[in-house]
Amino acid sequence: MNKNTKNRAFLKWAGGKYSLLEYILPHLPKSPKLIEPFFGAGSIALNAQYDNYQLNDINTDLVDLYKLVQHSSAHFVAALAPLFTPESNDSDFYYQRREEFNATDDAFRKALLFVYLNRHGYNGLCRYNRKGGFNVPFGRYVKPKMPSAEISYFAERFAKAEFTNLDYVEVIKKAPDNSVIYCDPPYIPISKTASFTQYATNGFSLQAQEKLAQTVLDIVANRPVTVIISNHDTALSRRLYQGAKFNSFSARRLISQNPLNRKPVKELIAIFCKETK
Repeated sequence: MNKNTKNRAFLKWAGGKYSLLEYILPHLPKSPKLIEPFFGAGSIALNAQYDNYQLNDINTDLVDLYKLVQHSSAHFVAALAPLFTPESNDSDFYYQRREEFNATDDAFRKALLFVYLNRHGYNGLCRYNRKGGFNVPFGRYVKPKMPSAEISYFAERFAKAEFTNLDYVEVIKKAPDNSVIYCDPPYIPISKTASFTQYATNGFSLQAQEKLAQTVLDIVANRPVTVIISNHDTALSRRLYQGAKFNSFSARRLISQNPLNRKPVKELIAIFCKETK
């Protein structure tokens, strides 16, 4: 896949799949519908070719933002511009806007601030404290880019998409026959010091990983659907996804802000369909 043909998400996202598109997209078969229970910033769906999409995420702020952009992208981009000035790229300004984001009940303003915080905050993280407050620190970038073109493309591409804010189990169980489900859950840790709760509000525990795997195994055993799961290539991943077809490859870790610390790690794609059972 040529870089010039790849469409970028308008949000920065830790764990985003933009750099891995050439490894993942070939494994997504033709289907009337693509379903993503863990949508995130959406790099896969933005670059996959389907007629229908269900794009789901457990993050309510994220889904509310997408619904607003979907129906009023031009107005949204115009209102976003004042948050992307040299004066706005300042730590004091950032923390004031973060405080405003956590306090406001105005859905449109909250969506604008979500994009501002995402593009000015540290390394594309989306993290909340136990009280539900967004708490990502200021990122100290030279000139954060306002993603006007990316927002417009997103709205055009997903004008008829269904955005949902549901539990992943419900999304998978209600998938129509012959659909393709791409799952990109919070990854299984690759070291003993890493935590299952590192990047999720309420954590994505070992039990959640097991529940996802069992849910997928159950639906594939009984329904004509295809499910693809991305994760770290670990002994636990392979045990959980037993019965799937595996594809493994090395990818450079993108979570570190320092490029020197972005070491290659093993990624796993597990493909579940009738042929793999």
